[in-house]
Amino acid sequence: MAKLIKRPEEALKEHFGFDGFLDGQDAVVEEILTGRDGLVVMPTGGGKSLCYQLPALCLDGVTLVISPLIALMKDQVDALQAKGVAATLINSTLSQSEQMDRLDGMRRGDYKLVYVAPERFRAGSFCRALESVTIAMVAVDEAHCLSQWGHDFRPDYMRLGQAFKAIGQPQCVALTATATPVVRADILKVLDLRDPFEQVSGFARPNLSLTIRPTEKASQKFARVREIVEKHKTGIVYCATRKKVDEVADMLKDWGVRCIAYHGGLSPQERERTQNIFIERQADVAVATNAFGMGIDRSDVRFVVHFEIPGSVEAYYQEAGRAGRDGEASVCELLFNYADTRTQEFFIEGANPSPEVIRQVYQHLLNHSDGDYEMRQTLQDMAEAVGLKNSMALGSCLIILARNRYIERFDIPGSRTRGTRLLRPQVMTSQLEIDWAALEAKEERDRDKLKAMIDLCYGEECRQQAIMAYFGEENSEPCGTCDQCKGGDHGKRRAGTDEEELILRKALSGVARMSRSEAGTWVGVFGKGKIVQMLLGSRSEAVLSAKLDRLSTYGLLKECGSAYVNQLFRAMSKAGLIKTERRDQYPLLTLTERGAKVMLGKASVELDWPSRRESGLKEDDDGSGPELTELGFEVELFNRLKALRSEISEKQGVPAYVIFNNQVLENLTRLRPRTRAAGMRIKGIGEAKADQFLDVFLAEIRRYQG
Repeated sequence: MAKLIKRPEEALKEHFGFDGFLDGQDAVVEEILTGRDGLVVMPTGGGKSLCYQLPALCLDGVTLVISPLIALMKDQVDALQAKGVAATLINSTLSQSEQMDRLDGMRRGDYKLVYVAPERFRAGSFCRALESVTIAMVAVDEAHCLSQWGHDFRPDYMRLGQAFKAIGQPQCVALTATATPVVRADILKVLDLRDPFEQVSGFARPNLSLTIRPTEKASQKFARVREIVEKHKTGIVYCATRKKVDEVADMLKDWGVRCIAYHGGLSPQERERTQNIFIERQADVAVATNAFGMGIDRSDVRFVVHFEIPGSVEAYYQEAGRAGRDGEASVCELLFNYADTRTQEFFIEGANPSPEVIRQVYQHLLNHSDGDYEMRQTLQDMAEAVGLKNSMALGSCLIILARNRYIERFDIPGSRTRGTRLLRPQVMTSQLEIDWAALEAKEERDRDKLKAMIDLCYGEECRQQAIMAYFGEENSEPCGTCDQCKGGDHGKRRAGTDEEELILRKALSGVARMSRSEAGTWVGVFGKGKIVQMLLGSRSEAVLSAKLDRLSTYGLLKECGSAYVNQLFRAMSKAGLIKTERRDQYPLLTLTERGAKVMLGKASVELDWPSRRESGLKEDDDGSGPELTELGFEVELFNRLKALRSEISEKQGVPAYVIFNNQVLENLTRLRPRTRAAGMRIKGIGEAKADQFLDVFLAEIRRYQG
């Protein structure tokens, strides 16, 4: 254990100017100063960096900080140097002599923190140089990068456990903002942490308002971005591709917005310059791909917009978390169009080449390398020569071959192109020994992550609550600020009566009976409509042909009525008891882990319980009218109202649900109001919507009735 040379409270005041810690920081610092290895999961904006920077100043020796991005290293080092802390970095931007000078400085004790990329540990010379350095601790930042289950896997992180053993196994602390229980277990295993403490702070960000807004056209996305920028001024717009970054940035500039465009197509120097423009507040908005923002120290980001769906819940929440780091209220909005998932599917295909493609690339290297078994072909030329439709797959093939020590990549002096060298040219393509099963499992995990993100977009429960459950927090409360919470009425949640609890468990049993269990997880098989019909004892052809009338749960809620059951299902979804999954384009309903516990009576829940006398009318109605299900439903009228809604949606350029949702159309169909006053008694039709839309729908109803 390294010697303690300064008290943490003293260093906190001297170097950071703080009189006290943020929530959770003091416990982490105390654990680190006892000399234990540890894993720290703390949300973005929670002060994660200070948890290792402060102990580094209190311990004798140098703290090595493993960081994945050059820009992130520079940002951290600049901030520390501005506070008078002896910090530096060693990465590929330095010349060999500069690197040696800084290693000499580490031996002399000139630095307290030294940031390095994980790639440094590939070089035996670097590890040997560290043997003469007093290392107090190693901090692995963005530790989710070492897990193949994580959303930003970096192969070089996988070698860190062995590298640390080679330099004497110093105290090691891993830190990340986003890690599921599976990723946390992977971090502990790969780094081989000894008797580690685990400090997992709550993932909730109460100052963030999360919204997932369905959008059908690019014009709607641009219009919404403009509204957000005009209202909130400073923020980040994340795009999935370089092309989209340039397109959105050009549009913002046309609007007179000071903005930057940041993506991987820029040179390292251009990326650094661009990033600094934003950090130094010379631009108000950054339009960027997902690499931008990791560790960016700008606290006044008031909004984060995702122009397209990200590839995972982890990526989404980490990027959304770059808003409101000062604790002030901020908005995070995802402009969701299911068609955008094709881009993420393309990325998954590129990151997970098939065994056949890997063998094709290797054979190309065997066939076309020179006498030194080297090739200086550009990636683009190589992809074309191999005939790859997805050029991303080539880079992934080279990474896999390099990881298995069949090739290595090398820098070509005076060129941005890197060369490829065969390390074992005697190995034929048919003799490649690669863990194909592991590659297949990784692709499946990547697809599962995208599926979880899609499920979040279609889900009806509180956004924060759903994300907390994803990260392993099952009993979180609704946030009250997301689009789902604002759209519902969480103030009416209460415990159920004995009768209501029985009805709820029957409904959950119906969902379970029409799902299947795989390895302890519930998987949806049917959509909500069929499940509700089954519970109501429907004799429709769809129910009978699927033989759902033979289930033990068939007709369990027949006495409740369809309106009640449908509202109960909406309440169950918002409470996180059931969830909708997209599979083969179909929305399938299943239980959550929490829903299963409630079904079995092992957990309780508060719901916004529907009224048993549900009429489709607002609550100030006297309730004396007939139940909604007792009124006739005429499909022709319903279709005419839907067509009218589509026509208005097209003309005004707004999503159809903004006009009236399907439940309102159903109520209009069943109740058939002929006057404005009667129409405004229907739930979902307020004064504003009545002024905008109601009259044309009433006219259509009157035309239908003659």
